[in-house]
Amino acid sequence: DAGSSVEEMEFNWDEYLEDTGATAAPHGSFKHVDTSLQNGFAPGMKLEVAVKSDQNTYWVATIITTCGQLLLLRYDGYGEDRKADFWCDILTADLHPIGWCQQNNRILKVPEGIKDKIPDQEEFLQRVLKGACSAPANLLEGLHRGKNPLDLIAPGSRLELQNIRDSLEAWIVTVVENVGGRLKLRYEGLEDLDKFDQWLFYLDPFLHQVGWAAQHGYSLQPPSAIRSLRSEADWQEILKKVKEEEEESSVPTDLFKDKPVIGVHSFSEGMKLEAVDPMAPFVISPATVLKVYNDRYFLIEMDDLRAERVTSQRYVCHVNSAGIFPVQWSLKNGLHLSPPPGYPGQDFDWADYLKQCGAEAAPQSCFPSLTSDHGFKENMKLEAVNPVDPEEVCVATVTKLKDSYLWLQLEGSKKPVLECIVSVESMNIFPVGWCETNGYQLRPPRKAIVNKQKKIAVVQPEKQILSSRTVHDGLKNQELNSSDSVVINVKYCCPKIYFNHRCFSGPYLNKGRIAELPQSVGPGNCVLVLKEVLTLLINAAYKPSRVLRELQLDEEAAWHGHGETLKAKYKGKSYRATVEVVRTADRVADFCRKTCIKLECCPNLFGPQMVLDKCSENCSVLTKTKYTHYYGKRKNKRIGRPPGGHSNLEVAMKKPNKRRKRRKHFFVHKKKRSSTSVDNTPAGSPQGSGAEEEDDQDESELSHSLAQDRDKRKRKLRTFSFSDDENKPPSPKDIKMEVAEKLQLDSNPLEWSVADVVRFLKSTDCAPLARIFLDQEIDGQALLLLTLPTVQECMDLKLGPAIKLCHHIERVKLAFYQQFAN
Repeated sequence: DAGSSVEEMEFNWDEYLEDTGATAAPHGSFKHVDTSLQNGFAPGMKLEVAVKSDQNTYWVATIITTCGQLLLLRYDGYGEDRKADFWCDILTADLHPIGWCQQNNRILKVPEGIKDKIPDQEEFLQRVLKGACSAPANLLEGLHRGKNPLDLIAPGSRLELQNIRDSLEAWIVTVVENVGGRLKLRYEGLEDLDKFDQWLFYLDPFLHQVGWAAQHGYSLQPPSAIRSLRSEADWQEILKKVKEEEEESSVPTDLFKDKPVIGVHSFSEGMKLEAVDPMAPFVISPATVLKVYNDRYFLIEMDDLRAERVTSQRYVCHVNSAGIFPVQWSLKNGLHLSPPPGYPGQDFDWADYLKQCGAEAAPQSCFPSLTSDHGFKENMKLEAVNPVDPEEVCVATVTKLKDSYLWLQLEGSKKPVLECIVSVESMNIFPVGWCETNGYQLRPPRKAIVNKQKKIAVVQPEKQILSSRTVHDGLKNQELNSSDSVVINVKYCCPKIYFNHRCFSGPYLNKGRIAELPQSVGPGNCVLVLKEVLTLLINAAYKPSRVLRELQLDEEAAWHGHGETLKAKYKGKSYRATVEVVRTADRVADFCRKTCIKLECCPNLFGPQMVLDKCSENCSVLTKTKYTHYYGKRKNKRIGRPPGGHSNLEVAMKKPNKRRKRRKHFFVHKKKRSSTSVDNTPAGSPQGSGAEEEDDQDESELSHSLAQDRDKRKRKLRTFSFSDDENKPPSPKDIKMEVAEKLQLDSNPLEWSVADVVRFLKSTDCAPLARIFLDQEIDGQALLLLTLPTVQECMDLKLGPAIKLCHHIERVKLAFYQQFAN
């Protein structure tokens, strides 16, 4: 239905892996996918490239590595020296195959940088080009230039497909769709009849370029399943038409160079073995070699002892075909061997069966050796084709492994499917994310769909009113089946929460993403609605993980709400944190306002009140820097999170890690100090008193410990306060910033030892960080080279302490330039 289709669209592999605690099968285990991603160029290939300094001349270069349509090149003559390596775009760069200059009378000339290393150009070229592999000319010039070779198999292209069911004859197929190398194929002559369509990976051993059958002595005949649909004359006419259009619809032969080579087999007719039917790969059963075509191919039939059987399950195999095993392989590996239909009793015994049939078992030497070195492990996740419905690619879990075979549970098929048995080299399995990369619909697990529907809050359109039906649909784990129930639960029913995107969004939230949010969320259960609101805000942030940390519930906090686990994703990593959410409707407005202040945005950015024209906070006139002083957190020197719970004052001293805002603040106002304190606590806040007293006490202790430092710098402090009732931010002229006195150095910092650097730091308010400098052996010269990013990354500091430290380093640098640089 429509609801479930929406959920399917929202399936996210990262979240699913995190929720299930599973891991993804390694990408390197899917060799056919790795092959499909190659762009036709390989490291070591050579080509002729225009010299940058002289565009009229060319020189030979070697491909170092490839990345999509980009090539990393190195001019021949630089040897192992990487300093002159350069990237080229195949589509735009002047690149040609080896020999192009000679054919087109262009000049090959040694670049200036290596002229001294190559005294004899002719001798050098003969030496480096002897036995060299040139980059493919068709990928450097003409229509195919810059294209991924795989894209050349476009819809309408024609190939030849061997009939794998009962003969070696081949017939023409047309590509209907190409999904990352997985081709939907339709037999030529069937037009719009899709009943006989097949899905095969382009490297399948039974798929070939047009002309293969004639070259290898096989006839071109339509399969028996479709032969009766047209007359013999019609089929011959179709074949004639295909040959006339061969040039237009042909596929480059280079594409099939990586196809597995079929080796020679040693099977004989009548031999018995164990096999998995590729059309129904759910059980292992006895099978017989029915026919040997030649030294490459043979026909296998699944044993069926029923007298009344009408059809037989048979298919063509080669020596490396998946799903064929020697007799007793199941027994040796502790697996169940399914007796053939019509076999008397359930206890199948190979010795009795061979005697009964008068047959011999295929010797072990007929079968390729199996490997267990493939990277797959139990419970790993991947994407796999549903053998019952090849249109479907489903989320799959490895439930069992034996040698080079996997047992897969398909978790998202439309109809339940038994565990499938597939080879680790199967071209019907794909790494996590393959469908998304190639724009194909992945069938997600049913459980994931159900859970997500239960948890999601209802995002209401503008004019929808609260009804018992709405509440029933939107609430989690609550049964509201009557009007009485609604009345009883009004206390816990959250009003609509509006997103007022015209209000100031602060340093964390992306204004554009806020504007794309729904106009409102709710009404519904308080916890559910607020959780949805916070999730939307996290996803609308520049750095979702940063906002999640701001909202995170302090472990030591005294709180009276409901703890909810929220998630954030940033740069491929997933983060979780417990966030406090209020349960009752009477606390929603206060909760929204406090959350806004935590995020340093306008207190009206989201909440139960819709801002129509002008915000009561007059937030539109403020820049981010001014707004930071108004609602921001640069008001206390404490590093880290104090035990003050979620009072507004606690917001002022949270982990400071806001690169975007604070970096600007630091570099624009170098002489500004950041101990201005702001009281943002709304009047009558239920959490205000205790937490504020505790914070005030901490602040006074901090002030006392830093008294000496303040005296040295002769700071002038002035604080201002703000009450929510005033609804007006202070004007900038009311705020006086302290100015640090210019630093006077007794000695040149370039000559400072590690001990001198430590001594200097201990005289500042960054004394606790002096130990890091001692451990890292940072002397004066190293100190002057430190920058904010270096300090953050190498010393593993949060942004707040890092900025304070860099402030002192900047003071040293300034003093150095003024006192010693001349």
